[in-house]
Amino acid sequence: MTTPKPLPYGDPDHQAAHQFLVEEAALLDAADYPGWLALLTEDIRYLMPVRVTTARGAPASTQPGLGHFDEDMYALRKRVQRLATDHAWTEDPPSRTRHFVTNIRTFRTTPGELRVESALLLFRSRGDTREADLISAGRTDLLRETADGLKLARREITVDEAVLRTQNLAVFL
Repeated sequence: MTTPKPLPYGDPDHQAAHQFLVEEAALLDAADYPGWLALLTEDIRYLMPVRVTTARGAPASTQPGLGHFDEDMYALRKRVQRLATDHAWTEDPPSRTRHFVTNIRTFRTTPGELRVESALLLFRSRGDTREADLISAGRTDLLRETADGLKLARREITVDEAVLRTQNLAVFL
């Protein structure tokens, strides 16, 4: 099995994917969650498997069937709606985030879709007394071409820690 080569950085599809991720990060950092939802397809799958520490050479580094989250558009909309209420206690005070997206590699898959790999470092600060959180992860996205431009159809987030040190995962990665 040969590994496909990533598109050159100057390729228009790579440029479009890169711009998509940068604009998405800006929406999330501005807490424009309705704007972020508009970037997702109706059949979105947004998941973050539980990472496990394994011995060198072991085949899996995630726990099958377990996830920090595995959401569709309905669940994501509900999360966004809840953030706009007085019942989002985990986000009171609201998080201040900065999404650093880098190491972007784009691959052609089927016509009209791109697989995009990226590295994410999320800085998250809440209130004045808590230490800030850092979450480092790799992401594999499926971007789909639509009449409205690229949209996110799937995101799998693989965190770099087996034990998350953040108090909650009320933010989007």
